[in-house]
Amino acid sequence: MKNNRNQLSERLLGFASLVIKLVAKLNKTDAGRHIANQLIESATSAGANYEEACGAESRNDFIHKMQIVLKELRESQYWIRLIGKSDIYRGDDLNALLNEATELINIIAKSVITAKNNRK
Repeated sequence: MKNNRNQLSERLLGFASLVIKLVAKLNKTDAGRHIANQLIESATSAGANYEEACGAESRNDFIHKMQIVLKELRESQYWIRLIGKSDIYRGDDLNALLNEATELINIIAKSVITAKNNRK
């Protein structure tokens, strides 16, 4: 269990790192800066909140924190999709980043569902 936790923690850290690298490549327009700030905030928050969830004080606390992780990942996915739609960046790495966001969302969503089912 701890190994899975470490692997997920590393994936979230890697995701945030890739987002930071992407943001550095965005157009420096008002829109580019706004999207960059929003994306950095949500992507880095996902990993930080996951670390908090790992130290949760109760199952309910864990579920709550994991739902925040899920919310932040979904927001990140939205901003990445907007980057692609708005053409403020065109790079092959955008699809890979979007795929990673989707995979992380699926993993966290399953974890929330499992935790909720085990609560009963």
